[in-house]
Amino acid sequence: MKKVAILAADKCVLSSIASPMDMFLQAGVLWNVTMGEAPAPMFEVKIVTADGNPVTAINDVPVIPNCSMHDIEFPDLVIVPSQGFFFDPRSASHANRTEWLKSAFENGSDLASVCAGAFTLASTGLLDGKKATTHWGMAKQFQKSFPNVDLRTDLLVTDEERLFCGGGISAELNLSLYLIEKYCGREIALQSARCTLVDLDRITQSPFAMFTPEKNHSDSVIKDVQNRIECTFEAHVDVDALAAEAGMSVRQFNRRFKSATGETVTGYLQLIRIEAAKTKLVNTRLPFEEISARVGYENTSFFRRIFKKCTSITPTEYRRRFGNR
Repeated sequence: MKKVAILAADKCVLSSIASPMDMFLQAGVLWNVTMGEAPAPMFEVKIVTADGNPVTAINDVPVIPNCSMHDIEFPDLVIVPSQGFFFDPRSASHANRTEWLKSAFENGSDLASVCAGAFTLASTGLLDGKKATTHWGMAKQFQKSFPNVDLRTDLLVTDEERLFCGGGISAELNLSLYLIEKYCGREIALQSARCTLVDLDRITQSPFAMFTPEKNHSDSVIKDVQNRIECTFEAHVDVDALAAEAGMSVRQFNRRFKSATGETVTGYLQLIRIEAAKTKLVNTRLPFEEISARVGYENTSFFRRIFKKCTSITPTEYRRRFGNR
């Protein structure tokens, strides 16, 4: 039987503790009971805290641990729940948790984070040079905090052999199923998926992500260009003309724009147009050909390819999932 420890901390998201716990505990149990067979549990799950004392979740519900993280043998898997933005990387408790996580990893434990738990996992340094994911809305903060981590917010789950990340709060279920498959095989994971009604093979969070322009910089010239693009994206946008108006060569302009925003001018324009198209897909019944033209693309096929590349789904599927009914 695999042993799992969930490392709870103050202000953690309660569901990112409870959902993985339930998912692991039902493996080999819920399906068997449903089929009239004897339960065959495959995981033992314990909640631990840094000092063994209760913590309070973000919704003010107390979380009572089984014990301190120091009072258990290093388990097969340690899960770091989501903590949102509510943790201080300079605090002693955070340092204690990261040191214990490093020791657990060195002693053979696999480590997994849910949503913003990736900040704690990345604080160990173990994710440097490796892929990781967190919620797309936290990408900018994560990248600033951990520039050596290959952040992939397009992915719902990342796997770096013994280091795993789930991309959002609901991804705790997908991550748990992924790990159940890793430890117990495809058939047990499928049984779990069928009983819990969770999609085993959901792998991307791209359809849910929104582009939020980076304006937390001090380059006033580039901010003016950003505002102009956002106001005139429906029309033809001439990069050469924008560079000339800014008093720069195109090469210098592109370099300065990317330095300030993290995107090339062309990439920025595409993302602005995609967000505008998403809004029209959700709030109108306009055909995509007309939407494409209204956001600045006469070539509908070209824009459809860009849209799918960015969101991982077609415009039709996007409207079906998110559109007003």
